[in-house]
Amino acid sequence: MTLSNSIFNFFKELKLNNNREWFLKNKSTFKEYEVQVKNFGEELKNRLNEFDSIDRFKLFRIYRDVRFSKDKTPFKTHFGLTWHRTKPQFRGGYYLHISPGKNFLACGFWDPNPNDLKRIRQEFEYGAKEFRDIINSEEFSSTWGNIEGSELKTAPRNFDKNHPDIDLIRKKQYIFSINFSNKEVCEPKFINRLEDALKKVRPFTDYMSDVLTTDENGESLF
Repeated sequence: MTLSNSIFNFFKELKLNNNREWFLKNKSTFKEYEVQVKNFGEELKNRLNEFDSIDRFKLFRIYRDVRFSKDKTPFKTHFGLTWHRTKPQFRGGYYLHISPGKNFLACGFWDPNPNDLKRIRQEFEYGAKEFRDIINSEEFSSTWGNIEGSELKTAPRNFDKNHPDIDLIRKKQYIFSINFSNKEVCEPKFINRLEDALKKVRPFTDYMSDVLTTDENGESLF
């Protein structure tokens, strides 16, 4: 399944004409691309379920929520796709962003709730060797690069600022991402590349799922 390069042309035009009148005139064109991207997302969901557990795929709406934003333009100039893993056993999520000059696949934990974040930090406090072995392995790092995400300037409350794994403990997000050019997104093999990348990220999501489905003593929560 191949995505059309015309998607990028549409978003470039929308960026220059981000108003309801222009969008209404071009809505039928947008709907064609929306269907194409939805089909792409559903196809990837089916592929992922051959080796993962995805309970649903979602394509975010084009309409922006402008209630609390200084930017009052009514439409997004990108497609955002997300695949939700089956909770509570399988944790973490996958997100694909498609926009002219800014395309990326992301995986991980970008907004962990306080209890999950505390549990992850506790695990790293006990020791992070297994985690580091996973993310520093050649197969993983050659595809996903280095860990990303916002972090505290110092140690969280009740954690030792001199802990050897404080670089992981002070993080507030645990994310990995891969960037793609517009050309790469429109290649026939693009969906294969996403599938392969998400196979390689499984050791990370499996580790985090194990942590978040056990208490600090390693006992199952379910």
